[in-house]
Parts: sequence; C-alpha cells; structure tokens
Amino acid sequence: MSEDTPAANRVTFVTIDEGRHGQRLDNFLFTHLKGVPKSRVYRIIRSGEVRINKGRAKQTTRLASGDVVRIPPIRTSESAAPPAVSEGLAERLRRACVYEDDQLFIFNKPAGLAVHGGSGVSLGLIEALRVMYPDEKEMELVHRLDRDTSGLIMVARRRSFLRKLQRLMQGGQVEKRYWLLCQGFKGKERTLDAPLLKMMNGNERIVRVSREGKPSVTHYRLLERFAQAQLVEATLETGRTHQIRVHSQFGGFPLLGDDKYGIAKGEALLAELGRRRLCLHARTLVFVHPNTGKRLTVTAPLDDDYEAILTALRSQR
Repeated sequence: MSEDTPAANRVTFVTIDEGRHGQRLDNFLFTHLKGVPKSRVYRIIRSGEVRINKGRAKQTTRLASGDVVRIPPIRTSESAAPPAVSEGLAERLRRACVYEDDQLFIFNKPAGLAVHGGSGVSLGLIEALRVMYPDEKEMELVHRLDRDTSGLIMVARRRSFLRKLQRLMQGGQVEKRYWLLCQGFKGKERTLDAPLLKMMNGNERIVRVSREGKPSVTHYRLLERFAQAQLVEATLETGRTHQIRVHSQFGGFPLLGDDKYGIAKGEALLAELGRRRLCLHARTLVFVHPNTGKRLTVTAPLDDDYEAILTALRSQR
C-alpha cells in the first residue's frame, strides 16, 4: 500500500494494495487513522469527505486492489503510546489460545472482554493482541462475539488468509456451535427461522424479529435438562448480530443472564446460585482449513463460572 504520511492539515491519498483487497472501508480507516474516535470516522464517511476513486462510498464498501482512497485532513494520535495491557490480561490471553498456526490464532475469549475497543471500551481483544504481538502487523478479527459471550474467536495473522476465511463464512462453510443456558425450551430439537432487524432504542442498539429484517436461521438441540433450566446447543446457519439471544427470546426460551433479551425469572435464578453472567459460550468451530485442506474442529472448554452454574443446577435435581 502506497500512501502519503497522514497529516492534520492536508488531504492524503492511499492506493490499496493486494493485502487490503476486500477489506471494509470503515475497518481500513480504523487502522489507518489510529487514535481517531470511531464516531469521527463514520462522520467523515457519511459526509462524503472520504472518497474511493473520486466517488462517495459507504462504510461497508469493500476495497479493491488499485482503489485510491481520499482521506480528509484529520488529527490522529499516531504518536500516542499503545494501550497498556496488564500482565494479568496478557497471561490470561496467552493461556486462552487454543489453536495456532502460521496463518491463524483461535482464542477462547473470556466473558466480559470486548473483541475490539470503542463505545467507551478503550481496550479490546484485538488491541491487546497487537500490543502483545508487535511483529504481527496484519492481525485482524475474522468475526465477532458479543462482549459478554465467552468462547471461540478467530484472529487471522495475514490479510490474505482473512479473506479466505471470510469467503468460507459467507458460503456457510464454517460451522459454529454455541452452548447456552435458558428457561422454557420444550422438546429436544427446534429450528428458528425468523428475520432479524437491527434497531436503535435511544442510544442502545437492539435487534428484533421483523419481516423487514435479514434472513436468520438457528438450529437448537437439547443437551441436558435441569429442574429450572436447560442446557442447549445452538448451531448458526446465519450469523446476525445477537442472533441466538433474540431467537431464543422469540422462541420462548430466553437465556440466563441476558440483560438485554432475558427476563426477571432468569436473573432471579442466577442470583439464587450466586452468579451473574450471560450464559452463552461459543463452544465449537468446524471448517476446512483453506491452506492445508484438512478439516479442523476446535472446541473451547467452559470457564470456571459457567461450570459452577452447571454444577449448581445439577445439584437441584
């Protein structure tokens, strides 16, 4: 990628190389304009100050090799020190790495850790990893998990490999299975086929089932039934924001510990058990490795808190 040095008092032009081919415009700008708030980045895109090949573009526009991106004068904190990563967090993330090769990391993300900074979160998983592995210049998240969801998250070490994995995901060739604790799940298997629409409720983003939404399908399978709750495995056919949580609410079996889509009965049960967390865990990933051609199955163990909740529920039988 050839580029002028970013400056606060002049327009810069960046020519996209093969390594950035296929990247979303907003994600490119987050990296290029280090230290600029995301709200500011989105504002200059919406205003038309950012242009691709002299034309206006959306935040979701995919860049192509040879594209020329116009970036307006904007102050960055490029010279600012990188975010501090405590030794405790660094050690926790090192232990959380459940798979590694020369192209890919897979981590068992702790509940409560955002995958990226923003919206009042200064340090997320990807920012912490970039501090921990300064020689990894091309690390990018392959997909996302909600902050309070624990479990498997893929981080590509090369942008070229990122595109390969994203093509697999877009083609439905990456199987994602989650373990959730809920109340009200009937029978042994269910499929929820209900379109989901993102909405804003004041400053809060929420998702609702709506005919105007995007097609969304989740398959559920009972794993274990307790006196007051059920352990269920969910397999995603699509990957929408909050999909499992909203489909579970819509289907009448909301997740325990879900402060956005849950119910008071679930909160009361967790309080009775002396625990507080969203009971959703990205348990298993299955896909054919794009480089080796081998089928890869990765499973993330539950954390101590989730295990303790299961143990307490089993004792109530």
